[in-house]
Amino acid sequence: MKTQIKYCLQILVVLFFGSALYAQTVTGVVTGVDGPLAGVNVIEKGTTNGAATDFDGNYRITLLSPQAILVFSQLGYKTKEIAVNGQTQIDVLLLEDLEALDEIVLVGYSSRKKSTLTGAVSVVDMGDLERTRVVNVTQALQGQVAGVQVTASTGAPGDPIEVRIRGEGTIGNNDPLYVIDGIPTRDISFLNQADIKSMSILKDASAAAIYGSRASGGVVLITTKSGQVGKVSFDVSYYTGIHYASNLPKMLNAEQYINTVEKAWNNSSRTGANPYTADRGRTDFSDTDWLDELFEMGSSQNLQFTASGGSDKIQFLTSLGYYHQDGIVVYDNDSYKRLNYRVNLNVDLTERLKIGTNLQLTYATQDALSSKGDEPGIIRHALLRPPVLGVYKDVDDPTYSVRDPFTDLPFYVHNDRDNGGWESDKYEWSQNPIALAYFTDDVRKDFRTFGNIYAEYSFLENKELTFRTNVGVDLSFFHNKRFNENFGDDDGGGSDADKGLGRQNRPNNLNEDRGESRTITFNNTLNYAKTINDKHDISVLVGTEFIENYDSSIGASRMRFDITDKTFRYIDYGGTEADLWNGGSASEWALFSFFGSGTYVYDSKYMVTANFRADASSRFSENNRWGYFPSISAGWKISDEDFLKDLSWLSNLKLRGGWGRLGNQEIDNYAYLTLISQTDGKVVVKRYGNDDLKWETSESSNFGIDFGFFNNKLSVSTDYFVKKTTDILLPVGLPSIVGDVSPTIVNAGEVINKGFEFTLNYRNSDNEFKYGINANFGTLINSVERLQTKEVGQSLNSFYGYKMIGIYQNQDEIDNHLSGTLNPTAKPGDIKFADLNNDGIINSDDRTFTGDAIPDLTYGLSLSASYKGFDFSCLFQGVEGVDKYNDARKIVDYDTRPFNYTTHILGAWDGEGSTNTIPRVTFEDNGSSKESSIYVEDASYFRLKNAEIGYTLNGMLGVQNIRLYISGQNLFTVTKYSGLDPESTDTVDKGTYPLSSSVLFGVNVKF
Repeated sequence: MKTQIKYCLQILVVLFFGSALYAQTVTGVVTGVDGPLAGVNVIEKGTTNGAATDFDGNYRITLLSPQAILVFSQLGYKTKEIAVNGQTQIDVLLLEDLEALDEIVLVGYSSRKKSTLTGAVSVVDMGDLERTRVVNVTQALQGQVAGVQVTASTGAPGDPIEVRIRGEGTIGNNDPLYVIDGIPTRDISFLNQADIKSMSILKDASAAAIYGSRASGGVVLITTKSGQVGKVSFDVSYYTGIHYASNLPKMLNAEQYINTVEKAWNNSSRTGANPYTADRGRTDFSDTDWLDELFEMGSSQNLQFTASGGSDKIQFLTSLGYYHQDGIVVYDNDSYKRLNYRVNLNVDLTERLKIGTNLQLTYATQDALSSKGDEPGIIRHALLRPPVLGVYKDVDDPTYSVRDPFTDLPFYVHNDRDNGGWESDKYEWSQNPIALAYFTDDVRKDFRTFGNIYAEYSFLENKELTFRTNVGVDLSFFHNKRFNENFGDDDGGGSDADKGLGRQNRPNNLNEDRGESRTITFNNTLNYAKTINDKHDISVLVGTEFIENYDSSIGASRMRFDITDKTFRYIDYGGTEADLWNGGSASEWALFSFFGSGTYVYDSKYMVTANFRADASSRFSENNRWGYFPSISAGWKISDEDFLKDLSWLSNLKLRGGWGRLGNQEIDNYAYLTLISQTDGKVVVKRYGNDDLKWETSESSNFGIDFGFFNNKLSVSTDYFVKKTTDILLPVGLPSIVGDVSPTIVNAGEVINKGFEFTLNYRNSDNEFKYGINANFGTLINSVERLQTKEVGQSLNSFYGYKMIGIYQNQDEIDNHLSGTLNPTAKPGDIKFADLNNDGIINSDDRTFTGDAIPDLTYGLSLSASYKGFDFSCLFQGVEGVDKYNDARKIVDYDTRPFNYTTHILGAWDGEGSTNTIPRVTFEDNGSSKESSIYVEDASYFRLKNAEIGYTLNGMLGVQNIRLYISGQNLFTVTKYSGLDPESTDTVDKGTYPLSSSVLFGVNVKF
């Protein structure tokens, strides 16, 4: 016991006073065969004392002991140990470790060498990922991986991002499964990009079957960073910048607007004098550019602090991050804030027993507004509000108030429509988008705890058998609060209790919801890995997993608040009990699973992998609770065969093929049960259950070829896949004779996705000027084989309507084309639709498919280069063969009401031969009321997603290095789409908050 105490005291003395007792300094240069190596770890063996080489390979370390041994290590190189023996200058040459260069890839509950992969697994280049300055990690995947489409739902800060891996195969949830440090989740918006160490994407069933019922949309595996052996290092990053709207549609100014509505009146069957002619020269007219008034310069800032280090027994990493973005809509009611804290800890208790934890706490606040054209449609109203209306009322207007200074009803004077109280018939009842933005008060808060704790024990002499137990928690508390303040002009409507109030939010009201979501994951695995005679590599994994989820919420709303100050925006301060509503609910689901995986590799040339998972889900009845998901894949590394070994230019040639099944359980809880309710003693069926409901299943095959050339400087990978989804979980409404019931979920339909993927990667680091190229593209054909209301052979998200073939130029053309129509109402200048059955009548029989909202091609191209301290990177990304229904254009350019127009309307038909693409402008139906191809636009685009240039200073001001950079996002876009943004997820664009362009300035300090 005394000996142990003495030993511990000696260690403490060395740790705390060693530098004072012994202070020899060693310097040197670490090189590889191609020159200096940056970032090499130089550690005094047995201590946490260490350093790292700078850009030129230089290092400097002060030793703690005269008997010191220096350990030089870097990924991809063989570790070297050198005894100091009094030397003050030690230069080291590190040799490449071919086995270490074979990247280790996470594939699900275990990891494998990249060279032995047989499924469709894509590894994300973290160097490219780190150059994207985005708040949501999933956005950083955009353009990085073939076959993976990433789309922002809107450009509003905090709005969700949609990820599609190899298309859409179901009516319901097509989102991938994310697995962070072994814990599954459907949402990673809380994750801090700076904390990510690696990402790999399991795209086909042969790779993803180990995750079974939740993997039909693909799987994204994420590992967060951990501490490394060595002295504590610090990393501080900060950037700030501006955001602005770009590629906005051009709207008519006041003069163009009056000219257009005057012509529309003349082109309509109206009687009397043209009121717009009489309005020319009015002194109360404005000339408002509503889009310019609505969008302002936004801003963002991001601060990240990381500390990490450790000994050979304990490694830690802790980080703190703060992000704030103020959106591009006026009045700052579209902002997003997020605070992250993470701690990762790994402890080797013995040579065989490890424990650890990865824990993140996140607090996020979103000030939300209507970002998708939905009610109240702030963006939509900025498009359609006439420019002759001003933003603010004149202070002499009798309806003006300091609380509500905004214009509302057109030229409103008093509440007497019959005596000209307002002119809405001429200038329509649009809403003032600036007022909508000003009065928006919709705050959504979320506090989330996500993490795991694990223990791992190795058995057998050489630790070939490892048992790992892992418990994870995903706990979220949310609080949503929206106050709808009354404003606008009094239009004379409303209940007796609300007479005299403005027409918007009449009466004022508050909606508030609170709740929690809790998911517990408990998995256990037993993994055996063994190499026999340097020829036979065997890996076998078996495991179990239990996942339990519980959600609950409570909400209330109240109307008629006498005092609307924010201090009193709480439920208790509303009106009477008659104005109060409240409610609450809860739900739960659980999943229990057995799974296994086995891989055999012979002589590093022949490889086969099999996976199997059995899932039991509470979302199905006992008759169909279990689902079974097998897969098998194989590979042949032809380049290692004797007949190809002499080809020095060929580094790798491997064939891959796989097959498997995946599942989908993403439906409402208790969907198989019949729901009933009781009102006034009467029992009513709310939804009929389906006891025969079973798993939706996706079966896929994948064939791939991997190439490597010139010592793998150039690598090429190609894949062809076919994915067939059957027993689609489909909500089906019942006939009205059954009663007012919710749709019943049934298994109905089949959808096929198939496509080709290509990835090219080139890296050249032989000289001071280093550069890299990464290019990828993926094709996709989505086809319905059987599905209610869908035609076989068409895309799952296809548009259906009339096909525009031109503009009627004269009456004879109308009479000839509508030969079977009695007294056709069409006039010259109206839209001409295809008569598909040639009966001379345009009716529902002439409808056809007019477009497809699923892209045929997605692609990305990233370039990177560095020279001495300078570095540059950029990412181009785009999609082709995708359509969007531009409903905003329909209501702006083709509505029969006097809204504003885009300058597109200036080319409208104005006589025979003037145009064959844009119908006459009019206040009557010119064919624009029909759902037709005129609103279905090509939404393909090519975009510079990111560009960044930086400079790194080494060994300055006592720090390891300082990097300064300037970065830009969405700097330019090439597209034919006439809406605000071609990228949004909505297939019907009602006026979507556009993605902003940005310019950011940042600094990164390591010490």
